[in-house]
Amino acid sequence: MSRFFGPIRQNGYVVKDIRAAMDHWAKAMGVGPWFYFERVKVDYFRHRGNPSDVHLSIALANSGDLQIELIQQWNDAPSMYKEFLDAGREGLQHVAYWTKDYQAVYDHALAAGYTVGQEGQIGGEQGRFAYFDTEAHPGTVVELSDISGPKGKYFEFVRETSFGWDGSDPVRMF
Repeated sequence: MSRFFGPIRQNGYVVKDIRAAMDHWAKAMGVGPWFYFERVKVDYFRHRGNPSDVHLSIALANSGDLQIELIQQWNDAPSMYKEFLDAGREGLQHVAYWTKDYQAVYDHALAAGYTVGQEGQIGGEQGRFAYFDTEAHPGTVVELSDISGPKGKYFEFVRETSFGWDGSDPVRMF
C-alpha cells in the first residue's frame, strides 16, 4: 500500500515478444486468460511533453486482485517503453495505481514533485493515464490510471474472468 497512491493494482511488463510472454504466463505461471489487444487505439499519447505516434499491443490478465499487463511496442516512436528496451531491459517496467479521482491524484503528484514522463488517453477522458518519471531502478516507474469509466469496468471483467480459469482459451483477442 502506497501512502501516496493506495494499493498497487497492476504490474506492467515491457516485452519484445508479447505472444511468447502470454504463453509463458499462461503455461508456466498458470495466469490467464489473457485479453489481447493487437493494435491499441490511443486518443493521444505524449512522451516528455511531445506528441508521439506510438504503436502498441497490450495483453491483460489477473492473478487474484493484481493485474498483469504485457506491452509490446511495434515502432520507434518515443516512449518510456522504448527507453526501457533501449537500455537493454525487458520485464517489469512499471507499477500502476488506479483511481476514480484521477485529476485530484494527478495534481497532488505534480504538487509533490513528480514529473510526467508520458501520458495519454484511451477510450475518452475517463481513460487517462500518466507515467511519472520515478525510476530509481528498473521497474519502479509509477503509472496512474483513471478507472472511473469504461476502462474500470473492463478491468473488473478481466479480474472476474480469471477466477476459476481452467487453462482453456488462454488468449482472447479484442
